[in-house]
Amino acid sequence: MISKSVSSAPTDRFVRQRELVPAERLAEIRATVVGVGAIGRQVALQLAALGVPQVQIVDFDRVDITNVTTQGYLANDVGQLKVEATMAAINRIDPTIVVETVADRFRPLLKHGSAMFCCVDSIAARAAIWRSAHSSYRFWIDGRMLGEVIRVLAVADAEHRAYYPTSLFAAAEAQSGSCTARSTIFAASIAAGLMVHQFTRWLRRVPVERDASFNLLAGEYVVG
Repeated sequence: MISKSVSSAPTDRFVRQRELVPAERLAEIRATVVGVGAIGRQVALQLAALGVPQVQIVDFDRVDITNVTTQGYLANDVGQLKVEATMAAINRIDPTIVVETVADRFRPLLKHGSAMFCCVDSIAARAAIWRSAHSSYRFWIDGRMLGEVIRVLAVADAEHRAYYPTSLFAAAEAQSGSCTARSTIFAASIAAGLMVHQFTRWLRRVPVERDASFNLLAGEYVVG
């Protein structure tokens, strides 16, 4: 039998993304994820896999049985605080990541990161978080989902900063029910991926799309 040499496996876990995600800029990031429900949990895990060195996760809720299906939590997570269960999942991806958990609603005095991932399920909550310290965020992104319709709004420059508040319409104009009242894990994962993609565009200093909508059922992707 003739033996064949086997090439050694890569020792750098980032080698395959290096040309797409600038390591030097990523190393400077402290990301805050507000809401680790359907979209936010997927965002937190993708940021961990991407290699964000510091992740702050904010949520007051506990895992219930429906979250296993729609949010990707594990059966053993049911009853735990979502921030604790998500931190455990991040640690399994990379134990060197510094994770700060805040088992509470977002508060204006919270010392947040420079990159904000807003994954809450109401317009009122988004508006309150935006008003609290929008001028201090270097990058802001907001993910919204209703059934199979996804909307992602990013703020990466002055023009975006002026546009974003126009999306914070009055509660009377909003559809009834929370954004994730009807949800699936596949739609949440796609929404999270679109958010993290815009984040990496910002890291690469590539123009960021300020407002993008994706109707999965219709197969329509619209950038505004």
